[in-house]
Amino acid sequence: MIDLRVTALAGGIGAARFLQGLVRVINPRKLTIIVNTADDIELFGLHISPDIDIVIYTLAGVVDPQKGWGFKNDSFCCLDHLHPFHHEKWFQIGDRDLATHIHRTWLMRQGWNLTAITESIRQRFSLKPRILPMTQDAVVTKIGTDQGVFHFQEYLVKRRARDGVQKVFFGGIKKAKASPEVFEAIRGADGIIVCPSNPIVSIGPILALKGVREALRKTRAEIVAISPIVGGKPIKGPAAKIMSGLGMKVSATQVARLYQDFLDVFIIDYADRKLEKEIASLGFRVVVTDTIMKDLPAKIHLARVACRTLKSP
Repeated sequence: MIDLRVTALAGGIGAARFLQGLVRVINPRKLTIIVNTADDIELFGLHISPDIDIVIYTLAGVVDPQKGWGFKNDSFCCLDHLHPFHHEKWFQIGDRDLATHIHRTWLMRQGWNLTAITESIRQRFSLKPRILPMTQDAVVTKIGTDQGVFHFQEYLVKRRARDGVQKVFFGGIKKAKASPEVFEAIRGADGIIVCPSNPIVSIGPILALKGVREALRKTRAEIVAISPIVGGKPIKGPAAKIMSGLGMKVSATQVARLYQDFLDVFIIDYADRKLEKEIASLGFRVVVTDTIMKDLPAKIHLARVACRTLKSP
């Protein structure tokens, strides 16, 4: 087991699956995961943190393996009984999942901040890595489309990402501050990994927080990112539609450019080997490997490759 202090930037299903491999490669007690919270939404009076919950449920081994979110074998009795009261069912909250949101919201009303609340949830699931929300402040990802402006969850889940994307912005980002623990995790790391997450709506909000990019540029830690784009397509999610809607080419090279100012190493899939020289010209090392996490051994393999780059001079 590799004994490094690693900080990971994460958001969504791809990151959670990569982290499943990472906790089997490094000492999980030395892992800190900074998670996107710009996807957070309030429904039924409850504060829901989808990316935090996906990471926790996945690492705890309770996530629905087909969907990649929520609890496996969950029931939806509460949601079914809310529907006759004219509450919409587009955001599928299972009964066990509901308990997490009730707990989070109750503690918020007691004055707890999101970092302390997330720690209480981490402890309930007996997880070893530290899990940090990117901020205590409200930041909301909004998607501007040809049909109007929508909260990211409405765009992705309710409208099934069918609308043409014209812009993406993060409401509240100018006033929001990264948690102090976030900067400590960046400064104190031996290595930093940007997980294979959507670069615009999962990693983008973390990087948009004041001081985060600067902290990444200044750290002495090696920083490696894994491309979520393979062969010009995302493995999962709306990254292609969002990137193309913003006038970006959907490619591993484009993702590398988004991280160019702080990155040391970029990992791409064999399917993108032809881009190796192009990406290397941006100023960092490129590692080519199998990045498709089809099973646990593949996740462990990718984590090992990432950690080997952190150990390189």
